[in-house]
Amino acid sequence: MLIGLPKEIKDNESRVGMTAGVVSSLVRRGHTVRVQSGAGLGSSISDAEYQASGAEIVESATDAWAAELVVKVKEPIASEYGYLRDDLILFTYLHLASNQPLTDALLTAGTTGIAYETVQTSNGQLPLLIPMSEVAGRMATQVGANYLQKNNGGRGVLISGVPGVAPANVVILGGGIVGTNAARIAVGLGAQVTVLDVSHERLKYLDDIYRGQLQTRSSNEYSIEEAIAQADLVIGAVLITGGRAPCLITRDMLSSMRQGAVIVDVAVDQGGCIETTHPTTHSNPTYTIDGIVHYCVANMPGAVPRTSTFALNNETALYTLLLADNGLDAVRKHTTLQQGLNTHRGLITYEAVANAFALPYTAPLQALAS
Repeated sequence: MLIGLPKEIKDNESRVGMTAGVVSSLVRRGHTVRVQSGAGLGSSISDAEYQASGAEIVESATDAWAAELVVKVKEPIASEYGYLRDDLILFTYLHLASNQPLTDALLTAGTTGIAYETVQTSNGQLPLLIPMSEVAGRMATQVGANYLQKNNGGRGVLISGVPGVAPANVVILGGGIVGTNAARIAVGLGAQVTVLDVSHERLKYLDDIYRGQLQTRSSNEYSIEEAIAQADLVIGAVLITGGRAPCLITRDMLSSMRQGAVIVDVAVDQGGCIETTHPTTHSNPTYTIDGIVHYCVANMPGAVPRTSTFALNNETALYTLLLADNGLDAVRKHTTLQQGLNTHRGLITYEAVANAFALPYTAPLQALAS
């Protein structure tokens, strides 16, 4: 199979879809890999390393996209829509439920879109979302601590406090992978941490492993409003697999928060869990509404590309090899990849995406059969 690896062009996105090691595995299996020149530089992977792994280095994005399978990190942006075709398999993060223009572009082009974030194992795990959720969760606390500084618009609170002065109050909405990793860093820094989640089992788990180092609360409108009123830093860490994130903090609720408090909405990729969320970039990461600093960068792990690229490829490599070796038969034979199929030949094959836009849903195997 001919496989393309284009350079990411989203603002300050320096991750790359495949490491030289993954390229080497593909070439050893008889596949041809075209890597756009400079694609790996942001992750400290040189063209020479890709060449030594057997890749063909091409100068233009057009050449990299002219493949049967394209492997990326982030969803295509508008300037890349012209590369979409009906004979293309695109394997990347898509987050379609909050992106109707991209959904429409994939449907119009007939592209087969397989989304990292909805690839799901039989036990319900999301193996290709986990590594970036781990990175984003840990970064969320780190970033929030930075923006709490007065010179960055925050309240002027040191997250750890000092002897005689209380630490920052950190509220985390969601106790999944993002929330757990955010809590890990916040607790490690000495913050006062509260995690809210709708799952009592998850709260019991967090209570057990942290042994009183954080507080857990059942997530509902009342407890959220009460918690954020005392928060210095709020981290949005909720996830609806493949669907749009629920709105947990309304615009009206901001008025109850402390002036200069910081919100880091990691759920921004899926529309955000705060009403006032809109995507920002690493070049212009924050904005302030009603005195509350919002950090809503949609590709947070792109700021630490070396770590993120290798963490992601540790998980994506297996599925990249399956798709290269078997094409769409890999999707037909593996239910894990079927869960990842979001679009095929003009059909929406992931129910949460169809529901988000009130469009028809077609089951993956039915779509592939047609």
